[in-house]
Amino acid sequence: MTKFIGTGVALITPFKEDLSIDYDALERLVVYNIENGTEYLVISGTTGESVTVTNEEKKALVAFIAKVNKNRLPLVLGIGGNNTANIINEIKSTDLSNIDAILSVSPYYSKPTQEGIYQHFKAIAEVSPKPIILYNVPGRTSSNILPETTLRLAKDFDNIIAVKEAGNNVHQYLELLRTKPEDFLVISGDDDLALGVALAGGAGVISVIGQALPKEFSEMIRLGIAGKAKEAYGLHFKLMPITGLIFSENNPAGIKSVLEALNISKSHVRLPLVEATDKLKSHIKEALRVLGKS
Repeated sequence: MTKFIGTGVALITPFKEDLSIDYDALERLVVYNIENGTEYLVISGTTGESVTVTNEEKKALVAFIAKVNKNRLPLVLGIGGNNTANIINEIKSTDLSNIDAILSVSPYYSKPTQEGIYQHFKAIAEVSPKPIILYNVPGRTSSNILPETTLRLAKDFDNIIAVKEAGNNVHQYLELLRTKPEDFLVISGDDDLALGVALAGGAGVISVIGQALPKEFSEMIRLGIAGKAKEAYGLHFKLMPITGLIFSENNPAGIKSVLEALNISKSHVRLPLVEATDKLKSHIKEALRVLGKS
């Protein structure tokens, strides 16, 4: 699936002061990414505050982004959770005509065994009309999809095409890359490790910071995939400070503060999240100034 090689971005959901969705800001964000090198867009992931977006809002977000996108970039939609039956129902009842793949997070809170994780994704794969990207983020789910489980799923189901690996675990990345089927994609979900993964044979990244700095971040990943380490690390080192800052309090408060500083959207988040502190916002503005972005 070459359409998912390179830089995908996990879009925020911009909110107005009253916490309704800010569609004008969302349009600016989508167009900004389309025009500056992003390869694909991910809707309603963790960074999109999916757990506090209603089903009606989610449908409206998909329709709006598809309208703005005009088939220019592939679209990935987050459909996941810890109730397998509900996920199956959502897949069956969602209009996926504009969607190129589903991103499905490993069940959180329930902490299933590896066999439970396998059976969960097996049930999803058997009903999904679209390719599936597994999403492993142990820091949020409290369970880890082990490489052997990921690879078992990859070998057993043709429509499970990739994993977004976000465990910040270099050894696990390398084990997946060493043993994966040739056409299975290992996508970094860790912005700080994305270049190393690309250089080691990964397919790229689903990035948070990439939506704010799409030109620089996507070029870094393209250079990494091409094996041009020296040039790629030149960009990586420039982006390191801002990348670290956006995750220092919580995600997506950090990236929303970056996008506010860039005059793309406001920094409002829905509870239980809170906005970045004034101290972090100040550090973010300084990091952007150093990058020549303010």
